Amino acid sequence: MNIKISKGSLNGRVRIVSSKSDGHRALLAAALAEEETLLFIEGWSADMEATARCLTALGADITKEPSGILITPIPRGKTGESILDCGESGSTLRFLLPVAGALGRHALFEGGGRLPERPIEVLLEQMEQHGCYVSDKKLPVELEGQLQSGTYTLPGNISSQFITGLLFALPLLEGDSQIILTTPLESKGYIDMTLKMLKTFGIVVEEMEAGYKIGGGQTYRSPRMLAAEGDWSNGAFWLTAGAIRGSITCQGLDIHSPQGDKAILPILEAFGAETKVVANEVTVTAKELKGCRIDAAQIPDLVPILCVAAAAAEGRTEIYHAGRLRIKESDRLAAMADCLQKIGVKVEEQPEGIIITGGCRVPENEVRIRTYGDHRIVMAMAIAAVSLGVDLVLEGAEAVEKSYPSFFAEFTKLGGVADVL
Repeated sequence: MNIKISKGSLNGRVRIVSSKSDGHRALLAAALAEEETLLFIEGWSADMEATARCLTALGADITKEPSGILITPIPRGKTGESILDCGESGSTLRFLLPVAGALGRHALFEGGGRLPERPIEVLLEQMEQHGCYVSDKKLPVELEGQLQSGTYTLPGNISSQFITGLLFALPLLEGDSQIILTTPLESKGYIDMTLKMLKTFGIVVEEMEAGYKIGGGQTYRSPRMLAAEGDWSNGAFWLTAGAIRGSITCQGLDIHSPQGDKAILPILEAFGAETKVVANEVTVTAKELKGCRIDAAQIPDLVPILCVAAAAAEGRTEIYHAGRLRIKESDRLAAMADCLQKIGVKVEEQPEGIIITGGCRVPENEVRIRTYGDHRIVMAMAIAAVSLGVDLVLEGAEAVEKSYPSFFAEFTKLGGVADVL
């Protein structure tokens, strides 16, 4: 699907959908509990559907009801092979590999898009050292055997999803376990979200200086009803649009959330935007933006939209410690460099980051860009088009289904013009 974004502006209020990251974790914890859980999730994306589909394949019953999503847990002791189609969801795959191992399940993991290219070898090697058999080091992967407790050693700078998967799985085992990190942890906010969810379900994890200690034989105890948090990652697109031009208020964001991407507020303030928080409403209003330096080690998902803020800011912005973006749904550093250069922005791509000089002279004619099948590239460039004043055709705009299917509906409510071609 191709969508044309026309020149204009965005202003107003938008209700933020539930966090995809929190939704994944809530679905998984509920499926591992002993009692049913009623989840409240605003918005339902392809990635959350992938997690629900795989949990159903493992034996959970997930029913969408008018009052919410009812999860009946996975029965213990189920046998037979389960086929787990993870779609394009890295979270689904990396969370459920250790969980399936902890349940002692024979499972075939499959996936599409760029997911087979995304790294899982480090996690699989640790699982093999602790009782599991894996058929390959990339998708499709057949998993057999019973995961065993013990000491798991992982780098902290490849994927926090490996650590989250183990944190969900290891409490189910008989013995105690440890996760030892050999390098500093990146994307710590996502681990904090995991620890919060585990605590909600009665699971105890002890944080150590370089890792985590997890007692075995624990039981997931359902809170019976649970609402997923509003999504700071997706809210960042609207907040950045407000920072560049106009004023936008996002409803449903918790400033006390463990989500790392709430860092969008101090970063937009560093650019020079005006921010205001009242209860669960966050407003960002445009001011003259100036370039700054941004450490992306803990906030990789914000980088595409921060590139757009940089393009609108006067002077030079350097985004560094961003090398992991090359192994996301696309090589996001290369993708953003390509897309922004096509609309007249000066960009210098680096191995571990990107340098953007604002004050571009945007083209007067309509521009078509490839969005690399990446939901965050689509959304970032839609904001770039309307904020910088470019008539832009986004090729492959359906990629937003992965995390934010209602994005373009909200875009038009805020005054944007988005026409399907």
